[in-house]
Amino acid sequence: MPSNSEYLMYVPIFADLDDVTIQKIGSVGFSKKYSKDEIIFREDDPGSAMFVILTGKVKVVRTSNDGREVILTILSQYDFFGEMALLDGLSRSASVIATEESELFIIQREEFLNLLKLHPEISINLLQELTQRLRAADLKIKSLSLKDAEGKVATVLLQLAEEIGKIKHGVVEIDKLPLQQDLANMAGTSRETISRTLHSFAKKGYVELDGAKLKILNFDKFRDSYI
Repeated sequence: MPSNSEYLMYVPIFADLDDVTIQKIGSVGFSKKYSKDEIIFREDDPGSAMFVILTGKVKVVRTSNDGREVILTILSQYDFFGEMALLDGLSRSASVIATEESELFIIQREEFLNLLKLHPEISINLLQELTQRLRAADLKIKSLSLKDAEGKVATVLLQLAEEIGKIKHGVVEIDKLPLQQDLANMAGTSRETISRTLHSFAKKGYVELDGAKLKILNFDKFRDSYI
């Protein structure tokens, strides 16, 4: 079974560190397994640790005033989360729930802040990752506020393609498409709209559906059509 350090070397914020430093990071944290649908932490919980996904997937969610779940993003292997509360000392801004059996590497706040002091390159990489997330959030806000239902669903598919898709020869394959209700929660629409729009995309030749697997047949064309 791979050690924590063998996973951590692929995490973007640790990419510029040497093997010895990666091993030290692996020794200051610990790994923990979570079952499908298990809550990792809740919105407004104290922020005492950062998490790295060694295996599995999680969803980051907020709850609207009327009790609806809004999925902000889905994170997978080598992604990290929980860093915002460590940096500003405030409570969690969203809840995180495992969408499948997952193993996470956990670094407590004090150890993480020490890493930032000792290795400025981590801070630079962290800023780059946070900037990319802000740009993605801006795109999603624009989609949810300005686009029609088809545009909202397309934006969610593009987001998933970037986050968990595999691209080859211009075709993006998403192996495990989230449940239609989860897609609806991401797009701010209904499950019926998701079903109808996905089949519309298939008829237009944009996508292929095979159970939980979805292919975007010409990713560049699809992206240009809906950005």
